[in-house]
Amino acid sequence: MQANIFDVLKKEHEKVKGLFKQIKRKKQSPEQLWPEIQKELKVHMEGEEKLFYPYLQGKPETHEITMEAMEEHNVAKKEMDEMMQLSVNDEWFNPKMKVLQELIDHHIEEEETQLFKKAKKVIGREQAQQMAEEFEQEKQRMMAKR
Repeated sequence: MQANIFDVLKKEHEKVKGLFKQIKRKKQSPEQLWPEIQKELKVHMEGEEKLFYPYLQGKPETHEITMEAMEEHNVAKKEMDEMMQLSVNDEWFNPKMKVLQELIDHHIEEEETQLFKKAKKVIGREQAQQMAEEFEQEKQRMMAKR
């Protein structure tokens, strides 16, 4: 069975949560994982904002929750931008990493439990599969640019 957009996004959520868990369990330091977390979040958010959210934003059933998800992206990006200005040895780096993790955990929880539930009512099975394919292609294009 072909993957759909919800499966693809959930898989990416699990990857990012796993990276943050490695920090929490002290398997790797925040400094070591920061470049990968940053890359994964940027590409994921760009993909959602380009291919997933615009469709949902245009539907009355999903408009408000999509706007909230987009604002959560804005807040996470601001936190990431601030972190990029810091040395990994700066005393603010680790607290900012923890706040970013909390922001992302909250966003994923709401997206998977609330937004996806509503989105499945306005996105058909074939369209969800098409979105997954387009998302993967866009992700490859963005990764090639970086």
